[in-house]
Amino acid sequence: MSYCVVYRDIGLKDYKDTWKFQEKIFNILVDFKIKSRENDFSGEDYNPGTLIMVEHPHVYTLGKSGSENNLLIDYIQLQAKNAGFYRTDRGGDITYHGPGQIVGYPVFDLERVKINLREYIHRIEEAIILTISGFGLSGSRVKGATGVWLEAETPGRARKICAIGVKASRYVTMHGFAFNVNTDLTYFNYINPCGFTDKGVTSLQKELGVRQDFEEIKLKVRNNLQKVFDLNWVN
Repeated sequence: MSYCVVYRDIGLKDYKDTWKFQEKIFNILVDFKIKSRENDFSGEDYNPGTLIMVEHPHVYTLGKSGSENNLLIDYIQLQAKNAGFYRTDRGGDITYHGPGQIVGYPVFDLERVKINLREYIHRIEEAIILTISGFGLSGSRVKGATGVWLEAETPGRARKICAIGVKASRYVTMHGFAFNVNTDLTYFNYINPCGFTDKGVTSLQKELGVRQDFEEIKLKVRNNLQKVFDLNWVN
């Protein structure tokens, strides 16, 4: 059975404002689940999930188990580069968000999708792998690390094109993925991306040698997420 999801493309939006926005949706889903169980509502009574698509101004975010040592510049240098910094409650270490990067925040009830958190992350990775395969790129996974990589098994060549960091409570998810499309990769020089010092980052633009149609890629990602999760878009 398809999972009903509201799609929200909110364009270019501040990271903190977006965090509050998805947290509000997350709390509504969690609260509804709690009340449903307390009042023994019918299994047909539930709120749909939400998929938020967004671009952020330059910002670095650190996961709850990450090390601030992986941010290689100080706060004065951050300001000079017009970049923000936030500690978050997602998993993973440090990453960068900025213009030209598709950021997706699925707020899904995994009990409704009937999968666990590991499978959820696997399906997000699969959606990105399917997207880049349409451009002749072979994406893969790295054992012990989330995200989508190119040449993952080749020493000195492994590079990440999509990072993933999530939070889940009562099987409801928030935070999500960051897919580099036309991203300015120089901003990754100021961190150890996802805590790695021996692996690089890349973008669709860098791999293909030409700037990409951002809205077209976003549509492909949306369609592939719909496919791998069997989503039914609702208003």
